[in-house]
Amino acid sequence: MIKLSARPIAVPPATALGAGLLALRVVVGVTFLLHGLDKLGDLASTERFFASLDIPAPGVMAPFVAATETVGGALLVVGLATPLVGAVLAVNMVVALLTAKLGHGFFASDGGYELELLLIAACLAIALAGAGRFSIDAALGDQPRREPS
Repeated sequence: MIKLSARPIAVPPATALGAGLLALRVVVGVTFLLHGLDKLGDLASTERFFASLDIPAPGVMAPFVAATETVGGALLVVGLATPLVGAVLAVNMVVALLTAKLGHGFFASDGGYELELLLIAACLAIALAGAGRFSIDAALGDQPRREPS
């Protein structure tokens, strides 16, 4: 028989914060990585789509965005250059929201900006909070020490 306790498990605040940032980085990073790989897998379609949105220089922007999402996603997963990558990917999603999703409502199922808005907020949170203790940034000493209050 398994006994469940009503008492919460005591986790040091710094560990909990680091684990939370790790979970956020991995989920957001994998999302960008897969979307970037999808674009890289069919650059001709990505270029046509960008052209249909009147994005300037779609032949340049399609591989640029695909590479940004792929490399940026991988960097988020491992937690390297995290504040910069979070900011770049947030800008990427602002452009996506404004060019492809605005005017289609909120819900993603209707072509709306739901996912882009969520990714913008997540990327900004990552950019502002940093990678956390479970990251290459922390191992390299590139993370400012922050104690939760």
